[in-house]
Amino acid sequence: MTKNGIRRIATFNRTALICAAAAMALAGCNLTAEEKAAAAAKRAAPTAVVMPATKGDAVEGGLAKSPDGYPNFGAPLTAANVQMSDEQAAELQHQLTALAARRKAGTISEAEYKARVAEMRRLAAEHGEQTLSEISK
Repeated sequence: MTKNGIRRIATFNRTALICAAAAMALAGCNLTAEEKAAAAAKRAAPTAVVMPATKGDAVEGGLAKSPDGYPNFGAPLTAANVQMSDEQAAELQHQLTALAARRKAGTISEAEYKARVAEMRRLAAEHGEQTLSEISK
């Protein structure tokens, strides 16, 4: 065989090996549905855990105080802050659903709807600062 023919065969073999290696590498990237679900579960936000008080009663702020008034870091923390109750969440959901239904039915003007939405957004923006000031007292 000539040098030119051997070169063509070598180039063909090299190209075939590169393509086979690329195909195997790409085939390894495929995940099954179970593997995708497990990866999504790992990326999901963690759920909040509230620890029950083991020494004495739970304190509202979550940090127990010793008899001299200083914080006691020996007791386990219960929660970061007081959470919204189920009743409060249901009431808020009811208010928002009623507002959306009134808008859809046309019993509330678009300007009034936008004013209420702006009021709720203002409350959401200011509520964090107000809560922080109450906590720092």
